[in-house]
Amino acid sequence: MEGTDNKNEWSSSSWRKFAIKQQPEYKDSNAVERALEKVRALPPLVHPKEVETLKNYLALAAKKKMFLLQGGDCAERFVDCSKSPIENKFKILLQMSLIILWGSRTPVVRVARMAGQFAKPRTSNYETVNGEQVFSFKGDNINDFDVKKREPDPDRMVQAYFHSAATLNYIRAMITGGVADLHDPRAWTLDFVQKESTKKEYEGIIEKITEGLSFLDLIDQSRNDSLSKVEFFTSHEGLLLGYEEALTSQYKDQHYNLGAHFLWIGDRTRDIDGAHVEYFRGIANPIGIKLGPSTKEEDILRLLPILNPNREEGKLTLITRYGATNVEKLLPAHIAAVKSTGVPVLWICDPCHGNTETSPSGLKTRNLEKMTAELMATFQVHANEGSHLGGVHLEMTGDNVTECIGGSSELNHTQLSTNYETFCDPRLNYTQSLDIAFAISEQMQKRSKSQQ
Repeated sequence: MEGTDNKNEWSSSSWRKFAIKQQPEYKDSNAVERALEKVRALPPLVHPKEVETLKNYLALAAKKKMFLLQGGDCAERFVDCSKSPIENKFKILLQMSLIILWGSRTPVVRVARMAGQFAKPRTSNYETVNGEQVFSFKGDNINDFDVKKREPDPDRMVQAYFHSAATLNYIRAMITGGVADLHDPRAWTLDFVQKESTKKEYEGIIEKITEGLSFLDLIDQSRNDSLSKVEFFTSHEGLLLGYEEALTSQYKDQHYNLGAHFLWIGDRTRDIDGAHVEYFRGIANPIGIKLGPSTKEEDILRLLPILNPNREEGKLTLITRYGATNVEKLLPAHIAAVKSTGVPVLWICDPCHGNTETSPSGLKTRNLEKMTAELMATFQVHANEGSHLGGVHLEMTGDNVTECIGGSSELNHTQLSTNYETFCDPRLNYTQSLDIAFAISEQMQKRSKSQQ
């Protein structure tokens, strides 16, 4: 097997010659090909010019001129492809971006883990449920959460396309219809904030934001489109490579995955000689790589030139996910390794994955205080190393689920079962997502003042 370090000719299917991980075990290969043929025949979900716009914004984020806010479900569910869940995720990302923009005075680029974030890597293809071995649930585009329907079904890839298209269509409709109007950040819900002092602090900031937007409205009665509309991009982990290949097409002299604006390689699939790196090295989309405690400096030294050989700005985003106690131990060496390659990157922090724990009740959870600690430590280490943290990557929802503990809602372990909905990893709820946005805003505001 030839490694991806070699200058092999690339095509959207060249990944098939490489070792691959995290793929479903389908019974009928003919059924798989029929499903992929249907996906190939369907129109693109996004346009290459939108992809290039996002790439330009990410280049600006790496230069401290924008900030990337990336967030959404751990794994989308088909059942959540409906009006209210889509609106709620859109709403919280919009409100978080306004909070960060207000405090940092830095434009925010919004990238949602939506319209395609269905598949999830798992430790094993199988698990034991009630003494019986069944297929692990790998996401709605592969199989069903119901243990009686765990057989991987190729037709779910076609269903995933249509659910993605419906989600993206409604997002675009909300934007063009004015739901995304920056002058109306919609209802800010602070009912779950427990401390009165915190609630008053949040209310004060929100009042300033809405007053500022109203003032802009007064001085520009024409309601310029740049103020009344927002840009919104989609992203997902590029895990199911047959599906990703089916969504890849040539535009001018480059190949784009037109199923999303941005895709990333997960912590479990970034093998240098693996199929995922081979596929990702050839697409023109901006791409991300998850870096964690298992990432070695030599992996970075080899990966970056493979994935961004032309040193294109905005092309490569590094998403760190160490855990709060590991940032100071691991990040400096990774920053040094990246600098030595000369490859330009955007650094962003995923404070969720490295801080997952099991509650006394047995439910998987995350502690907001630990997530915030990782985020703040990452800001500090980048500053110490002459680097820059240009964004955040979150698993979150616009609903008030009870999956993570802590925050201004003071959610504790005993309350997790109240509204625990996730099929995969725990997500920040609406209030906890606002908590993170306020923390980022405050941190960026402090850093801006200290540099004046």
